[in-house]
Amino acid sequence: MSKKKLSEEDIKLQYITPAILNKGWATSHIRMEFAFTDGRVIFQGGQAARKARKRADYLLHTSANNPIAIVEAKDNNKPIGGGMQQAIEYAEILDVPFAYSSNGDGFIEHDFLTGKETALQLDEFPSPEELLKRLYTAKHYTPAQSHIVEQPYYWDENTHEPRYYQRIAINRTIDAVARGENRLLLVMATGTGKTYTAFQIIHRLVKSKAKKKVLYLADRNILIDQTMAQDFKPFKGIMTKIQNKELDSSFEIYMSLYQQLISYDENVPDPFKQFAPTFFDLIIVDECHRGSAKEDSEWRRILEYFSSATQLGLTATPKAEEGANNLEYFGKPIYTYSLKQGIEDGFLAPYRVTNSFINVDLVGWEPEEDEHDIYGQLIEEDYFSRKDFGRKIALLKRREIVARRITKMLHKIGRKTKTIVFCTDEDEAAAMRELLVNMNADLCKKDSRYVMRITSSDIVGKKQLDNFIDPEEPYPTVVTTSQLLSTGVDCKTCGLVVIDKEIGSMTEFKQIVGRGTRLRPDKNKWHFEILDFRNATQLFKDPAFDGDPEPYQSSRPYSRNESILAHVQEPQEPYSPKNKYVVDGKAVRIETEIVSYLGADGKLVNESITSFTRRNIRKKFADIDTFISRWSATARKKAILDELKEYDVLIDAVREANPHLEDVDIFDIICHVAFDCKPMTRRERANNVKKRDYLSKYSGQAREVLESLLEKYATNGVLQLEDPTILSLDPFSKIGNAVKIMRLFGGKSGYDKAIKELENELYKVA
Repeated sequence: MSKKKLSEEDIKLQYITPAILNKGWATSHIRMEFAFTDGRVIFQGGQAARKARKRADYLLHTSANNPIAIVEAKDNNKPIGGGMQQAIEYAEILDVPFAYSSNGDGFIEHDFLTGKETALQLDEFPSPEELLKRLYTAKHYTPAQSHIVEQPYYWDENTHEPRYYQRIAINRTIDAVARGENRLLLVMATGTGKTYTAFQIIHRLVKSKAKKKVLYLADRNILIDQTMAQDFKPFKGIMTKIQNKELDSSFEIYMSLYQQLISYDENVPDPFKQFAPTFFDLIIVDECHRGSAKEDSEWRRILEYFSSATQLGLTATPKAEEGANNLEYFGKPIYTYSLKQGIEDGFLAPYRVTNSFINVDLVGWEPEEDEHDIYGQLIEEDYFSRKDFGRKIALLKRREIVARRITKMLHKIGRKTKTIVFCTDEDEAAAMRELLVNMNADLCKKDSRYVMRITSSDIVGKKQLDNFIDPEEPYPTVVTTSQLLSTGVDCKTCGLVVIDKEIGSMTEFKQIVGRGTRLRPDKNKWHFEILDFRNATQLFKDPAFDGDPEPYQSSRPYSRNESILAHVQEPQEPYSPKNKYVVDGKAVRIETEIVSYLGADGKLVNESITSFTRRNIRKKFADIDTFISRWSATARKKAILDELKEYDVLIDAVREANPHLEDVDIFDIICHVAFDCKPMTRRERANNVKKRDYLSKYSGQAREVLESLLEKYATNGVLQLEDPTILSLDPFSKIGNAVKIMRLFGGKSGYDKAIKELENELYKVA
């Protein structure tokens, strides 16, 4: 058969795959139809769906988790280089140095190391050894460096394959260490697996003997304990947690809080000085964006004492501010994987934002002359704005309004939804807990932990933190906090983030949003809600939200040896006067609300689902004639729905938002929403077919089958009509199995023809 008549799959099978195999590529190192994303989650109304995954036709590896080339295939009616632009795009995403396109006649090679493209015959495809030699030559690797970068990943039955961005972060770090770089920064959005990435980096460097002693630094116990119990579990036996300021030199991996390594008594030496300055040769700094004023000196003393070690900073939120510039210390990130990219790839949950504007927040509050608060304190004559509420003054009615809106939201999205309520300070968190308990007394009666406060000073609450972050534990369900849960807490099932505090920085905002970004489809968590009373989510519009901050240009040069970390400031508990005024606050109400959701461009959209759907359908189908022509020509209507998903269109969400369309067919919803056509119900369309007596051309059981199919359409729509498994259901199963039923129409082709003709009859009246 002529190549021109072969499908793309046939071209791959008969020409491209043999050409690759003939050059010594092991089948275990060839990944075909390799899906490297999960497909972005679309969530509208109460409906969730995934867009298509990105797939490479071929991903070629020199060893496990070390891909080196992409090959994109086209049928023979396309030019040899017809797939090159897609191959280049995927190669850039996957960070591989070689990209190829082929139509079965030969290959076009794009070499990222030189920028050149070369035409190759089918038998000239390079071998693994050739590509690896070209790569290593370009990188000027010595044999010792090659040994480091070739060290395999850790693998056992409990370990998952790294996602593509984790692999890039790991491999770039190993490459940088092999080449002698000693200050490194990885920026990865919350929920994308920084600790797993750190684990594989440590494993490969220790196993290759490039590093022997590793210090993993964090500033909170939960970060150390979670890491040791989860991703670092395979290090058991060679790993220790430094406690009681006692150091044992016999381990390879040391997990420590800063507090365990320094002395607060100037007459007592720092514990870390029990080790020589060269003892550690690799230091991992978790959440390296943080550090209080006291912790700054800790960072300076520890990191500068072990200055000869390779130091790797991990963060979701790099800072480039004067006095808080971790980019200045660690340098430009060697890899960044952003929240926007994580959502686009389908690895992170999209969000829906409800901005709730309270009238007193908009106009402020002033006391009357000689007004006293509920404790008898004379209130100073002043104007109190939103930033003062909960800090200088507490309005009881405002607190109640917030608690009622949170409770209403929980009734809408599910009262068992794990929720974090961020309050101004610990007192406000306590007051909010009490209000939420009373408004949800029915669930608190079942378990008193339904609502809890978890703050740094609340010992009882902190003991429940592990239960809150455990996906299998239902309680605590709703927690109020101030600062403690804003970062580093891996609550995978958190589905509602409430903001009722002023956000002091982009870093703090990113960390708070990060509490909800994890996907858990097995727990039916496809997205998360943000309920914002402080308009903090305006920061989503800031260009700095999802990009690398531009390095801050200091007024004076920093010495590379000077610890910029000494200036890093962690947001402190907001100042709370000892005599915070507490007043009733009359006539407080929610003035207005704006609901927004994440659009395909990564920006928040606040138009209605119906308007959004109309606009996006018209991007795909310019007019109704184009749509009807495509609808009629498409054998399976599900294909059109799948295409519309790529435009963020969910028909079920439109139906849910418009109850009058509940019994309307997909076809009519599209025509009505996008092109203003009057919709018909499925029942009306089915009855029109009966009135035209179309089924009279059939008789006996064949007619009985079509009448039943028509009834199925009237009840459930066209997708069920096209579902081949429908014949296994009643009433069809009473006639016989699918093969017997199809024989009534002369076989499968006759049955498919009958279904197609029935659909044509259904859509005759548009």
